[in-house]
Amino acid sequence: MTLAPSIIERLTRARGDLRMGVPVVLTDGPQAALVVAVEALSAARLEALRGMGRPELAITARRAETLKTPAYDGDLVRLALSDDVGLDWLAAMADPADDLRVPMKGPFHSLRGGSASLHRAAIALAKSAHLLPAVLVLPVTDGAALAASGNLTLLALAEALPELDRASPLREVISARLPMAASQAGRLHVFRPEDGGEDHYAIEIGRPDRQHPVLARLHSACFTGDVLGSLKCDCGPQLRAALAQMGAEGAGVLLYLNQEGRGIGLANKMRAYSLQDQGFDTVQANHRLGFEDDERDFRLGAGMLRQMGFSAVRLLTNNPRKLAMLAANGLTVTERVALHVGQTEQNAAYLATKAAKSGHLL
Repeated sequence: MTLAPSIIERLTRARGDLRMGVPVVLTDGPQAALVVAVEALSAARLEALRGMGRPELAITARRAETLKTPAYDGDLVRLALSDDVGLDWLAAMADPADDLRVPMKGPFHSLRGGSASLHRAAIALAKSAHLLPAVLVLPVTDGAALAASGNLTLLALAEALPELDRASPLREVISARLPMAASQAGRLHVFRPEDGGEDHYAIEIGRPDRQHPVLARLHSACFTGDVLGSLKCDCGPQLRAALAQMGAEGAGVLLYLNQEGRGIGLANKMRAYSLQDQGFDTVQANHRLGFEDDERDFRLGAGMLRQMGFSAVRLLTNNPRKLAMLAANGLTVTERVALHVGQTEQNAAYLATKAAKSGHLL
């Protein structure tokens, strides 16, 4: 038995470090690097990194498309920093808020050859911390010694990458009766991931028969739609309509997954909304920020349903990706139940983009 943190615990610590602007040490065999998220970087830490060598900027290929620089590493770009580059330039590279006002940020010196494994892992870690996917990477010679001397979190890619790629196991913390407007016979189950991430919830309506397909919905948290009644999306009406249909049928399960903004977090979602105000659609906005169309992980929902004893579902959704993800994770989807509610003048373009670019069945 050891009191030292496990790789899962060190990953959680690393996410917190990056959000605070604290560097993390990554190693991949003999290679090692200090990494820090651009979004949280301070001028003092930038100066300290420069005093140790020549930091490199890593951004995703999606962000590179906007900046018109080729992605020689396929999914990412490594850029050498000139000596006169400051914090303002780095922030503008990470955040596209002012791209239209100041479109020219180059010329860029893209790095080619050598391994990009540490850069790729650093971007994945920043994404998992709900930060903009732009990181400074400073190659170092002895990562373990540097981590020990600076009291920095040390992650070996051989341990960290499998954990970053898998869906963290969930355990049910508690469930309790919860009468609701949709149904007097309601019960709320709280699930907590092993990696210390956000809790996820299962709202059980009635007493669904585990031997038959359950009417179910995977609903991603939407603070603006579910709570504030935003007219920019159809999330709030979908949430209420799904619960109402389950109440009318007398049984169902709604999984409320804390994957705000299609998995990019509320702050980045608001950045995307700001870009939409500049004329970009929802997919273009995500790409300009450096994200994919959809960063959610619906394996979480499959795991929750299995833990609750369900093996087959009638899924309330317009998103074929949810059907495929549940089927790939051992659940039988016997029926897709359409959920066409919440269309407004303000979200017409948004819904059209979801249908045209993301394959939603609207």
